[in-house]
Amino acid sequence: MEIEQLEKVASQVRRDIVRMVHGCQSGHPGGSLGCTELLVALYFERMKLKEQDGNVVFDMDGRDEDLFFLSNGHISPVWYSVLARRGYFPVSELATFRKLDSRLQGHPTTHEHLEGIRIASGSLGQGLSVALGAATAKKLNNDKGIVYVLMGDGEQQEGQVWEAATFAPHHQVDNLIAFIDLNGQQIDGPTVKVMNNRDLGAKYEAFGWEVISIEEGNDMAAVTKGLYEAKGRLGHGRPIMVLLHTGMGYGVDFMMGSHKWHGVAPNDEQLAAALAQLDETLGDY
Repeated sequence: MEIEQLEKVASQVRRDIVRMVHGCQSGHPGGSLGCTELLVALYFERMKLKEQDGNVVFDMDGRDEDLFFLSNGHISPVWYSVLARRGYFPVSELATFRKLDSRLQGHPTTHEHLEGIRIASGSLGQGLSVALGAATAKKLNNDKGIVYVLMGDGEQQEGQVWEAATFAPHHQVDNLIAFIDLNGQQIDGPTVKVMNNRDLGAKYEAFGWEVISIEEGNDMAAVTKGLYEAKGRLGHGRPIMVLLHTGMGYGVDFMMGSHKWHGVAPNDEQLAAALAQLDETLGDY
């Protein structure tokens, strides 16, 4: 897709996010809005997916295609929206988010057999380990697919992340691209106040990763360029870490930059104000 088309998809995804969270009065809009450009660029422009007659085909095995894992599973609204808009399941199903008997749980799960979901996630710190397992399996199977994984910056406070960070370069897992959503916010406040991660780029480089930075993580052109650069650095014995600088709540002015919108749903008036800032480009569900 061209940048303008990707931006139109992103606007619709943001509408989906605020409507989904409002509809059940539960969920996590802030981080979801901030990561919209990344997931749209991955699924609509960068990732190699299985398709037949123009439709996405999903299987749990994932051979001969690129895989994406969401470690910070609480931002499920953005992932569900992107999966639906990409054709994994009906867009109308977004209306069931977090409701009884829905496949769209607050944190992604697998027992509901939702297309596009390969692991349960949201117990923070686990996603990088899972992604490394998938990437290692692809190398053993001579599968040329790439594995992508997204983590939060607050999530970097989890010890399991650093066990996985040690494993990846030691075993030369060079078909993996990991992202850290650097929005500087977590549930209890700014990350620098809760537990300062300091220089994550220097830390990952010291562990043996190749690190690149996307300074404008909410600019679609910058994100697609960064993804192209990251892919170009694969295959040289080192995993890739992308520091993705985003804004919490990006696209909705009263949500931007505040940890208070980590896990709070908008009321009716706030929903109307948010939707007034976001163009309906693909049709609301």
